[in-house]
Amino acid sequence: MGDMMKELLEVIAKSLVDHPEQVSVNQKDNDGVIILELSVAEEDMGKVIGKHGRIAKAIRTVIKAYAIKENIKAVVEIVQ
Repeated sequence: MGDMMKELLEVIAKSLVDHPEQVSVNQKDNDGVIILELSVAEEDMGKVIGKHGRIAKAIRTVIKAYAIKENIKAVVEIVQ
């Protein structure tokens, strides 16, 4: 289940950035909560965060909706 969320996050991020080859998602499990760490090229950070964090919020909403459907807890963190 977590692997599907990881793939979903990668697909979403790669569609937004100029350097899709630099998109990576690291998945961790923290007491039953799946943490997905999204990393993109430094110049693409603004593209995945968006003005006032709107794009990041939308990404988190999509992942959260998938997680709820699968009855798991997930968090998306955008890291450098």
